[in-house]
This record gives sequence, C-alpha cells and structure tokens, in this order.
Amino acid sequence: MKGAHIYTGKKRDQTERMQEERPVTGRGQGRVMIVDDDRHILEVIRELFEPEGVDVVTAGSGDECIQELKKGFRGVILMDIMMPRRDGWETIREMIDLDLVEGNVIAMLTAKDVPDTELDYLKEHVIDYITKPFDPDELVAVVMDYLQYLS
Repeated sequence: MKGAHIYTGKKRDQTERMQEERPVTGRGQGRVMIVDDDRHILEVIRELFEPEGVDVVTAGSGDECIQELKKGFRGVILMDIMMPRRDGWETIREMIDLDLVEGNVIAMLTAKDVPDTELDYLKEHVIDYITKPFDPDELVAVVMDYLQYLS
C-alpha cells in the first residue's frame, strides 16, 4: 500500500458507524474540497474524482478554504496540514470559530506520517488522517463512503 490511514479509536468507531448508517445512493453525488498549496496535488486529486461525477473545489490555502465555506460549500474536505500562512490545523480552528464545520467531513491529507499532537485537540472534527503518497483507489473509495454518508 502506498499510503496509510491512521485512525484514533474514536475515529474508527465513527467511520464504522458511518458505514452502517449511510443511505444507499448512487455513485457520483456530492462535493469534495481539496485544500493544499501544491497545485500538482490539487490537479491529481481533481482528476481522481471528476470521473466519479463528484463536484471538486480546489483551495490553494486555508484562506481560500474559509472563503469557499462562507459561500456555502458542504461536503468532504481533504485538508493538507503544512501550508504557508495558515496551516490545516489553524484553518480547522477558524472553521470551528466561524461555525463552518456543520455539514462537512474533514480528513487530513498530509506528508507527515505521524499525526501531530493537534489531532488530539481537534479529533472530534477530523474523521481521518491520510498520508501522502496515498493509494488513489483507496482515497476514492474512502471519500465516496464519506459522500454517501453526507447525502
């Protein structure tokens, strides 16, 4: 496997509950926001999800992410941790402060293979911790499950 998922016990329980509770819907529904300062990552992930019929929004920074959320984005957010000016953790804290978390599933997408201590403080808002490089098929499968849960 190219990438790894690191779950906290609570997140594993939430993921299992989501899989049990999710409504049965067709593929190709929902929205994904990719938040990463690496334009290559934004394009690669866009190319993974557009064939699935998923509406993909890209944000090159935490500020752009907040702007999209204020415009009404709801869906799955794949958030990079290490970004200039405002990292992923700071962006999530602002989302919480501005009450922009509701209706979204947040997964960290990062090159850091060991979770930050920040995950301990924000784990009730972060459902997954996905490391780069990731397995494309696994990423699509996991995100499609989250989209089905949200629909």
